[in-house]
Amino acid sequence: MIQKYQDTEARRTAERVRLSVERREIRVLEAPGAESPIRQTGSREVILEETLPFQGFPELNRSERILVLVDEAHRSQSRLLHRNLRKALPNAAIIGFTGTPILAKEKTETRAIFGDFIDRYLLRDAEQDGATVPIRYEGRTADGLVKDADSLDTLFEDMFRGYTPRELAQIKAKYATQGDVLEAPLLIEKKAADMLEHYVAGILPEGFKGQVVASSRAAAVTYYEKLGLARDRLVAELEALPPERLAADEDFLETLSHRERFLIAAHPHLAMIRALEFAVVVSGYHNDPEHWKNWTTKKNQEAHIQRFKRPLGPQRTEKSDPLGLLIVTNMLLTGFDAPVEQVLYLDRRIIAHELLQAIARVNRTYGGKRYGLVVDYIGVARHLNEALGEYDREDIAGSDLDIHSELPKLRDRHARVMGIFTSRGLTDLLHQVQEAVERLADLKIRADFINKLRLFYETLGLLEHRPEVPPEMFRDAKLLGFINKAAANLYRDPAFNLLGVAAKVRALIDRHVTARGVDSKIEPIAITDIDFARAIGAKDSPRTRALKMQHEARYHITRFENRNPGYARKMSERLEEILKAFKDDWDAQEQALRTYMDDLQAGDVNEFPDLSPESETPFVRLVLDITQRQAVFDTPRREKMITLTLELLGHIRQEIRRVGFWQSEAQRDSLIRHLVRSLMLEGGFDSTLSKELAYQLVALAHHNRDILTR
Repeated sequence: MIQKYQDTEARRTAERVRLSVERREIRVLEAPGAESPIRQTGSREVILEETLPFQGFPELNRSERILVLVDEAHRSQSRLLHRNLRKALPNAAIIGFTGTPILAKEKTETRAIFGDFIDRYLLRDAEQDGATVPIRYEGRTADGLVKDADSLDTLFEDMFRGYTPRELAQIKAKYATQGDVLEAPLLIEKKAADMLEHYVAGILPEGFKGQVVASSRAAAVTYYEKLGLARDRLVAELEALPPERLAADEDFLETLSHRERFLIAAHPHLAMIRALEFAVVVSGYHNDPEHWKNWTTKKNQEAHIQRFKRPLGPQRTEKSDPLGLLIVTNMLLTGFDAPVEQVLYLDRRIIAHELLQAIARVNRTYGGKRYGLVVDYIGVARHLNEALGEYDREDIAGSDLDIHSELPKLRDRHARVMGIFTSRGLTDLLHQVQEAVERLADLKIRADFINKLRLFYETLGLLEHRPEVPPEMFRDAKLLGFINKAAANLYRDPAFNLLGVAAKVRALIDRHVTARGVDSKIEPIAITDIDFARAIGAKDSPRTRALKMQHEARYHITRFENRNPGYARKMSERLEEILKAFKDDWDAQEQALRTYMDDLQAGDVNEFPDLSPESETPFVRLVLDITQRQAVFDTPRREKMITLTLELLGHIRQEIRRVGFWQSEAQRDSLIRHLVRSLMLEGGFDSTLSKELAYQLVALAHHNRDILTR
């Protein structure tokens, strides 16, 4: 509310000054009563407080029991409004809050105003806690500036330093001012096409959205028009792709140009690209063109913002929206919270103290978002270190923005995952896939491989679209993905799934896996399948066949261990006995496992041939396992327990058919009490064992409820 402590007439004068600067009039503006004149130097930033006269402000309250909380305490607290606040409440306790690191040169001044830090929660802390995601920076075009240029020549030298002096002179003659350069439709058209390609290649497949920061309101509207044009051209290109090109094998795809490979990768997303929409959110003035009102009226702006915050989808519903890119100039760069936003395309100079606030739009957590991305089209990169250098390094620790710093990390993670095999004598993975899969039989090696593969894929997902990524990274990523899938089929280990890996990387892996003859979307063959024996016989070596059988057996046992725990335990123990007895004799192990697999495939039918293997045998096994703990267990006792179990099972089936049985605690307790009484009176169990068995019988009934209620 600090704005209330100022002179109303001076505030109106300040507004007139701000409007004049927005129109980019190159002249000195004198504000009546101002402490100093305002001189425009190409920046739209104006310190309004400096236009206000400092007048003696009345003292309002000398109490020490007043607490003042100042938000955004990193700015404007050393000028007129804060002096008025101090004058009005001379003894109040004043505490400052800021979500932005304080500039180092202002830190002493800030501490003098507010005192020392009470607490600090740094960027690094937020990332480690999972409250935010890391931000990465990527430059896409010629560099520009963060801070105000000393002259227009500096801007031209930065943006067009690849041109000859004669070409530079012609450009300068055509575009007299910086604003003219940044608003040039042809330049925006090229940038818009590049932005759209970047968005479709790396952001859209993951279901995220982005903002475009234009240099002016006119540039924002031009971006809207040019992005729509780029989308329509891209859709036309995708629709014109011949079917044989889309079905081409991987070897042929690697011979294509970058643009052709991009189109083929983008084609599965054609429906989303065709539906993709853009919107502008900018401030409005009374003399704006009529068609700008869609972007400047508050009602329309709120509607666009609401749509932007919904998940990305081709249909416009309450739960999804095709509005993918929001185009702004100054609005929505601070305080705007849209977790679905992952990328910020920068085409406007942002002065140092606003830089971190602006890029923080993309660090909100959301779904599978691993990082936020700032893509620079005006040259923050060239001056980024200078801008960040104005902050204390401790305050901004964790804001490692440059995406190029990820390239060494990619190489390191690639070397680490490849080292799992090279350190074990496999130096030619392309021709040693089977050996690599067999190395993963060891649980420790398997876990190491899965963890390192995920880290490698995570960094590749960030850099996948960058030309600096060496081709061997993609080659090995596909090969490792094939090994991963083959191992998943063999070992039936759910940890091999690629959940959480970027969709674009998964698509790359899936194409290669399918091309190598393994459909990544088809489950491995089950032992109950009539083709199981043939599939096992097709493997190359006794070792491979034995490994396949033992892991298929383990997987099959896990599928019924809750429905028939006694039989699952028995078959698991038998499997371990076979593996122990024939540890290194693969031929003997294969033969023993074939007999074992026949029994496993047949099911629990041999010991209790007169009982239903699905509905009755599991309960009989459970009761007999408990009964065997007693000192006396002979044939008459065994037969008595089988008869008692079947009687109890009949009562269980009757009770669980009641409507809402599994939701009613009272009904379950009643059943358990009945079972406990029967087990004590008719089974001769003590109370402790009866309760244990009763609870286990009800739990088993819950796992088999679909069978028991048929």
